[in-house]
Amino acid sequence: MMVQSKRARLLSTTMVAGLTIAIGAGAWSEAAAQSTADASPQADGAESGTTIDDVVVTGSRIRRSDAASAAPVTFINPEVFEERGLVQAGDALNQVTSAVPSFGQADGIGRPAGSGQQFPNLFNLGAGRTLTLINGRRTVTTSTGLGDRIVDTNIVPVGLISRVDIIQAGGAAVYGSDAIAGVVNYVLKTDYEGLELDAQYGVSSRGDNEKPSLRLTYGKNFADGRGNIALNGEWSRTHALFDQDRPLTNLARITYTNPADGGPNDGVAALISGNNATLFPFSPNGLIFTTPAPVPQFILSKNGVYQQFDARGELTSFDTGKVVSVPFALGGDGLSYRELAALRTGVERRNFNAIGRYELTERVKASVELLYSNTVARDPYGANGPQVSNTILNSADSGIGPIVFFANNPFLSETARAGIIAARPAFGAGSPLFLSKFWRDLLPTREVKYTTDTWRALAAIEGDFDYGGRQFYWSLSASRGETSAKKAGWGVVTDNFNRAVNAVAGPGGTPVCAVNVDAVTSNDEPACVALNIFGQGNVSAEARDYVTTASGQNYHNSQDGILATLGGDLFALPAGAAKFSLAYEYRKETARFDPFAADQAGILGSKVAVVATSGRFETNEVSAEIALPLLGGDFSLPGIKRLDFDGSYRIVDHSITGVESVWGAGLQWEIGAGLVIRGSKSRNFRSPTLDQLFAPSRTALAAILVDPCDADRINAGPSPSTRLANCKALFDANPGYGPLETFQDPSENFNNAMVTSRGNPDLKNEVSNTTTFGLVYQPTFVSGLSLIVDHISIDLENGLSAFQPLDFMATCYDSATTAASVCETFTRDDKGYIETALSTTYNAGQVAYQGEVYNLNYRFRLDDVLDGVNLGRFDLSIEATHNRKFETSVTGFDHNRLDGSEAMPKWVGRFDARWSRDKLKLFYSVNYMPRTNVTGYSTIENSADPVLRANVRHSISGAYDFGDVTVRAGVSDLTDEMTSYPSRSFGDIAGRQYFIGLNAKF
Repeated sequence: MMVQSKRARLLSTTMVAGLTIAIGAGAWSEAAAQSTADASPQADGAESGTTIDDVVVTGSRIRRSDAASAAPVTFINPEVFEERGLVQAGDALNQVTSAVPSFGQADGIGRPAGSGQQFPNLFNLGAGRTLTLINGRRTVTTSTGLGDRIVDTNIVPVGLISRVDIIQAGGAAVYGSDAIAGVVNYVLKTDYEGLELDAQYGVSSRGDNEKPSLRLTYGKNFADGRGNIALNGEWSRTHALFDQDRPLTNLARITYTNPADGGPNDGVAALISGNNATLFPFSPNGLIFTTPAPVPQFILSKNGVYQQFDARGELTSFDTGKVVSVPFALGGDGLSYRELAALRTGVERRNFNAIGRYELTERVKASVELLYSNTVARDPYGANGPQVSNTILNSADSGIGPIVFFANNPFLSETARAGIIAARPAFGAGSPLFLSKFWRDLLPTREVKYTTDTWRALAAIEGDFDYGGRQFYWSLSASRGETSAKKAGWGVVTDNFNRAVNAVAGPGGTPVCAVNVDAVTSNDEPACVALNIFGQGNVSAEARDYVTTASGQNYHNSQDGILATLGGDLFALPAGAAKFSLAYEYRKETARFDPFAADQAGILGSKVAVVATSGRFETNEVSAEIALPLLGGDFSLPGIKRLDFDGSYRIVDHSITGVESVWGAGLQWEIGAGLVIRGSKSRNFRSPTLDQLFAPSRTALAAILVDPCDADRINAGPSPSTRLANCKALFDANPGYGPLETFQDPSENFNNAMVTSRGNPDLKNEVSNTTTFGLVYQPTFVSGLSLIVDHISIDLENGLSAFQPLDFMATCYDSATTAASVCETFTRDDKGYIETALSTTYNAGQVAYQGEVYNLNYRFRLDDVLDGVNLGRFDLSIEATHNRKFETSVTGFDHNRLDGSEAMPKWVGRFDARWSRDKLKLFYSVNYMPRTNVTGYSTIENSADPVLRANVRHSISGAYDFGDVTVRAGVSDLTDEMTSYPSRSFGDIAGRQYFIGLNAKF
């Protein structure tokens, strides 16, 4: 609800008080020496200067002439896109060493590749804890429905990027919720003039992963330079990749129990890795079982040979391969592990942007920003829903279990019928058999299509004035943004499917649905079309139309925002003017989730209705900043050439979570000779999302991903001995589960468990305390050299933890003493497989991160060394992030160290070298990640391959300026390093990629 006027007056009073006592966090933008860009930072759009020469830099709304910062910031300039052949902003963020790369790919354990959206994720604290801004202001979320307030990098107009500023840690005191890990601010060009065409084509060394892109940018000054308008349109496309497209994923690797393992401390590997994995209990043509149990001895055998159907529906032999556990085998005729999910989603994006400004007077300017983006992502194996397969792994009455069939099925050929009866005479007498099958031809397509349309309009007016011998500046802006998204695929209508597979012979022997033969009129289903369950490619179009229907969801997000600022000189100090900024921000966000009709009706899969839902919140926020030059100029001391204090304070009134206040403080101490010591401390927060608060209770079949008692996980976890003891006690009490040493839960990879997800209306804000300290060194005796080092410490408490089934189970089995309520959130069936589970959110999480970020830059000309010889200019830079500590807890007591693992290697580094001479530019880069453990606790006792080798990827490119036209070409991942075995994410699985581009300016 809207804030009462009394509360608004309270906020205003608090803002002034906060300004007076000078509490807060300092400016976050870095000195120009930190960047590799030629241009110095510009205003972030909200308060670009008119008659005042100072500018606003990301992380503060105070204008200042010095771009130095009390906390670490790095930024990306437009040349990065040209040098590396990048086509969208997310690709550039993947190069930043403090950010976790996002590629929109499958994780390798059965989940689909997904929507193809990419989101910034600093320090691996989660995308929801990194705030995205465009020109210093928030923009509408593009996430699907009621999820995290995150913005897909695909919507950002590359052709208008002036630079990308990245605040590393914090920022909530200036920008509000979500700025915990940091802030990514896309600063767009505001004075572009000319016409520019840019075209590029990329392709991998394997002839796939094509990346064509095209963009057109036009800008023009008018009214004697008082106004400017810039227009930009761009298109790019990437194609989907499959597991078989890359050597590592084509291995179809799994791990299974080593029979030679003698225990958790014998030094013998507990697990063995195997390639060419298959799921032996079912095949695309249909595997025949005599009893509905997923073990080889129940497969129909004829003369000692297992039987399945071939593509035509005739009997043929079935090779189980080397069965290593249920449901996995190595080799054989079962479904290939490669078919569970595609490797990467294909994405096509179209962006259209317009930016304009006009000086109404010498001291007042109006501006507008218009954005429209259309993104279409296609995951070819996105529909891995419950009835894409009917497998023996599930009970026959579950709706996704094996198909019961009899000898009178009219689709069964005479030769197949005779062969089955010869193998099992009881079949001819009316006994059933069970068909276990993965359907390749049941759905019109397995593809799931994600369509996202985002638009945003912003209007602003700003200016400055003089009062009392001082200068002040102000701004007022209003924005509206909307995202309309659709996830569309196909599902199976359960009742129709059950009627269609129960086929009998009708008049003339034509297959018909049994429900329409000698049935009571009220039970007739005239539309029913009998479905051929035998073989592959035998489903008729009419049967497919009858048993399938569109399945998916529509999402709608909107954001309305108003931002007003006032700033300027506050009072004079001996070292300079004290500066301030005040801001008021109002924001309203809404989200709506509308499942397709079939999903809402609950006629698909497990026949559980998916409920439409919606939510909204409003915030009124007031902030104050102050910048105090304590020492400097004529008012300095020995060893203290300059000493500046920055502070800010923000109070937020949220219509759901109530009032929250955050603050920070920063100090910069310039010692002299180019050395600056700096530090900052801040309190930051994130409000729970609408989904976390109010998602309706809905139950659906899903994979649980990790069962701690699985044979290949039993010796893992933060305390392997505790996990082993708890699981052993469970299995001892339930002998029907079988031996723990060989237990494999198919619910890890398949949608077999009924998972209930729901919101939690009692959630509160999560809060973090952030401390940074470091130095900026630009030695006076070496021109063009700069070194920046910052230590970052983030402690998050009351974290919004998404408790998935795997988290509840880990808490249950990895804790010496666990509340019964935790273990009661999931149940197992008589085989030990997870049957039901819960997913919700709690304020329970903790995160402790400590690390350092390094930036070393050296820019020089060899002509300065060799007089009169033009050898060009060199620009060398090193960026590195040292992840000293990364400890997380979902529950508050199950602390896991992730530093030194695949998710958080101890070091991530990048070296760039640029050389330019006249019209020629050459570029070389190397990305480095060191040898590391797969997990924070990987050993030979719990992992088949506990260590990943170092990953080193080289890239080269060159460009030549012919005048109006510049041609560029390059190769990324020159040595085709890809990823380090067996990971598909430690590096870039795409491998060697070529690109060639052309840029024409008119």
